[in-house]
Amino acid sequence: MRYEEFTIEGRNAVLEAFRSGKTIDRVFLLDGCQDGPIKTILREAKKRDTIINFVQKERLDQLSTTGKHQGVIAYAAAYEYADIEDMFRLAEEKGEPPFLILLDNIEDPHNLGAIIRTANQAGAHGVIIPKRRAVGLTATVAKASAGAINYTPVAKVTNLGATIEELKERGLWFVCADLDGEVMYNLDLKGPIGLVIGSEGDGVGRLVKEKCDFVAKIPMKGDIDSLNASVAMGVLAYEIVRQRGDKQIN
Repeated sequence: MRYEEFTIEGRNAVLEAFRSGKTIDRVFLLDGCQDGPIKTILREAKKRDTIINFVQKERLDQLSTTGKHQGVIAYAAAYEYADIEDMFRLAEEKGEPPFLILLDNIEDPHNLGAIIRTANQAGAHGVIIPKRRAVGLTATVAKASAGAINYTPVAKVTNLGATIEELKERGLWFVCADLDGEVMYNLDLKGPIGLVIGSEGDGVGRLVKEKCDFVAKIPMKGDIDSLNASVAMGVLAYEIVRQRGDKQIN
């Protein structure tokens, strides 16, 4: 299901968006404002575990396109998020072991869009992103995915580390990309797998990395020591495809 409205301004509009069940990624509220409508919006946001930012009026004025924000601006998702169960169902329908992409600290919408696009082409059954320190399903992400966002489920989770633990109990094992890992060709990347990719600058966070079963290094011959996150994901995803064999993709 697609949402056409991405930025919502004004008290009534934001409250209606919450009450209609729209997925609100983030809400900006005027710091110090304690009146009834703002308190109601705050309550709705907390109920849905939406990220809340208390900001000064100058910041709201900056974000506003209408000039009539009334102390509140919300960012709605451009597309509805999926559940992880949807990904397992997709794998089952295709008769394949689950192949999931997990992203840590990816804040660039073009990177996320490119990752969703590559995930779709590589036959991954879904992409999992964290609520914080990450870009959501914005219009820019949708455009950069070149339509793949309509076919590849994207789920948003509160805690990536806890999600990895839960998925391990369901039979998945995890590999993350990092410079200090084992060369990817030497790893067994078959079976139910989660591929964890971090940002170009910071890589995969320490706590998430510690939960991974393997750390994979992409061999690099050049003079710089990192690849763009979406490129690194693509290289590793297709090594997984290669090891699974052609029968896993059409």
